[in-house]
Amino acid sequence: MYTEAEVDLYTAVLGGEITIDTLDGGQVKVKIKPGTQPGTKLRLKGKGFPVYKKKGKFGDLYVTVKVRIPENLSPREKELFTELAKLRTQ
Repeated sequence: MYTEAEVDLYTAVLGGEITIDTLDGGQVKVKIKPGTQPGTKLRLKGKGFPVYKKKGKFGDLYVTVKVRIPENLSPREKELFTELAKLRTQ
């Protein structure tokens, strides 16, 4: 089973946790590693569809990370991003 999860830019860059809804109606916390790139696929073992004719067995859930880029930045936020860009080119 496949799904997508939105992660804010700061969590993708610095790392953190997100919550994923599972097929059974529950939720699971997933750690996001620092530097996670858009399109990264995470595998959640046993959190997918039930396996045919195997009671109590479940397939895997694959989560594709979508990084949400901030919009409508304040002047200060733009200034900070500009400073970061300069640091990366030095």
